Amino acid sequence: METRNILLVGVGGQGVLLASEILALGCVKAGHDVKKSEVHGMAQRGGSVSSHVRYGSKVHSPLIHKGEADILLAFESLEALRWLGFLKRDGVLLVNRQEIKPTSVTSGMMKYPENICELLEMRHTRTQIIEGLELARKAGDVRSINSIMVGVVSRQFPFSESVWRKVIEERLPKRVVPVNLRAFETGRALEQ
Repeated sequence: METRNILLVGVGGQGVLLASEILALGCVKAGHDVKKSEVHGMAQRGGSVSSHVRYGSKVHSPLIHKGEADILLAFESLEALRWLGFLKRDGVLLVNRQEIKPTSVTSGMMKYPENICELLEMRHTRTQIIEGLELARKAGDVRSINSIMVGVVSRQFPFSESVWRKVIEERLPKRVVPVNLRAFETGRALEQ
């Protein structure tokens, strides 16, 4: 099997790194070789966070280069715009419609771009915008956006739903498994 590349991006505190761990563990459970790399940056202060997940028969490097991501999973819309150059022309762009303003914007030094999601849809034909915050509220906890996004992206993998459910059950603390499974199922059920 050829190597597939998934780039996850967002802002510190959104659960990007946990989501990438769940994706990597799911790929391992499905019998693939997996490499993962992450950049925390100023994650604790709301800074940019990215994680590269690569899986296939044999993966030699954890890093995804520009223009090589099969999937760009963005937890925040400005981060999707920032990382769009890493996505293949025929790749899939999955974007949580959430705006988390960086310090440069909240301090008045810069302006947050308007209509980012519309701009992304114009630039890339295979774009899906996800109302992650609203869906996480419906699932029972706004902190479960990462599980919503894992559910959405899980349909891009040739693995059964049971692989993902098992990873969530094994990886997350027991007390948060039910809400995260609901969030996962909500994301997975979205039309693509």
